[in-house]
Amino acid sequence: MENPDLLVFPHSFSKHQDDIEKPHIFSLDNKNLTTYNLMGFIGRNSTQLTISSRFAKDENNDYFLHYMLQKVFSINLLKFDQTPNKENIWDFLLYLFPYYLKKAYSQGIYKAYKKEEYNDTNVKGSIDVKRHILRNIPFTGKIAYTTREHSYNNNLTQLIRHTIEFIGTHPYGNGVLTGDSELRDIVSKFIFVTNKTYNGNSRQKIITANLKPVTHPYFTEYSALQKICLKILRHEKITFGKEKDKVYGLLFDGAWLWEEYLNTILKENFIHPENKTSKHRHYLFENNIQSIFPDFISKVEPKSVGDAKYIPLDRQQSYSENSEKATSIYYKTIAYMYRFSSKNGFLIFPRQDSSFFETYRIKETEGTLKKIGLAIPQTTENFKEYIKTMNGNEEELRQHLMTNKTPNAQQAFGSMAGEVVN
Repeated sequence: MENPDLLVFPHSFSKHQDDIEKPHIFSLDNKNLTTYNLMGFIGRNSTQLTISSRFAKDENNDYFLHYMLQKVFSINLLKFDQTPNKENIWDFLLYLFPYYLKKAYSQGIYKAYKKEEYNDTNVKGSIDVKRHILRNIPFTGKIAYTTREHSYNNNLTQLIRHTIEFIGTHPYGNGVLTGDSELRDIVSKFIFVTNKTYNGNSRQKIITANLKPVTHPYFTEYSALQKICLKILRHEKITFGKEKDKVYGLLFDGAWLWEEYLNTILKENFIHPENKTSKHRHYLFENNIQSIFPDFISKVEPKSVGDAKYIPLDRQQSYSENSEKATSIYYKTIAYMYRFSSKNGFLIFPRQDSSFFETYRIKETEGTLKKIGLAIPQTTENFKEYIKTMNGNEEELRQHLMTNKTPNAQQAFGSMAGEVVN
């Protein structure tokens, strides 16, 4: 990779069919800077550009981006408040660590050959003559020898352990490492297998030992985890590096993040096909021709199919209802409705302050297509209040989808503020 310190998430943007794989991050036209779906940070040498979501009050209070990241990556931070600090760029990396740790652990704990030194009576390797003379003369019955054996306690698992310890010292560390019982169990296992030789003072030595990317035909998920760990542990060098034309940063695809966030609040009642992993793949035609991946398919009858859209779909939208862009948005969802014999389709998009509903009846049919705008708070005083408001909005959205209400066209309802949903 030309700029290894520039991280993009997800890694395979082109597989999500959002055109985010195109080689430009932003465009500049008539002094207007357009950043498309990307959010995050990017820098070159000492210059840094913050790309906030369109719902951020300012670059230091992008609660919406942090909230989606915490939901998608199963992190629980109730007392989060951003500060005007350049180190914020690497706080985002902490959110990615649990995600990659779980993916890597799904393949088991990484094992690698490691040189071990012993001094006992159970000789099973090469005798270390020099060490034997130093330790066992006069002869006491023991033999000094070395072996090369598979071990869970190796440079990569030590790197993971150092990352765990580092995150534990971060202000948000407890919320990152204790998001759920599965994560807590995985963390405890890595601590257990590395306890024998873990030394906090050897961090730089472990980092150096991991500079060569890990390659293994089975433990494939550990490559990405190793990279994230190195970025977290070397964040100061990355941020303030002096290499000429050094490009660094962390960028998220807003459309992908919005879709995955919606899945966290709808997964109990809706299936979420994944075109990257081919999970819940469906086909448009017989004989398994033309694979399709609707964003959401209801688990119960009557079937509902829906699409997540990060772009605004209300009356303040930037395109005409008769435009080619609008046509493609509607046609895709209606095609999914036809494929699954559904009379109910929906499009969900984020909307400032108040929620939005609009229902289109498909002419001369019983089908309806709803446009639903989920309210994104703009006036909350702190992140805890923001979470409470969003929880209420999400519950109202779930209730609306499950009761299958059909409001009158252009009916809008106000803010969905409510109680915290546990």
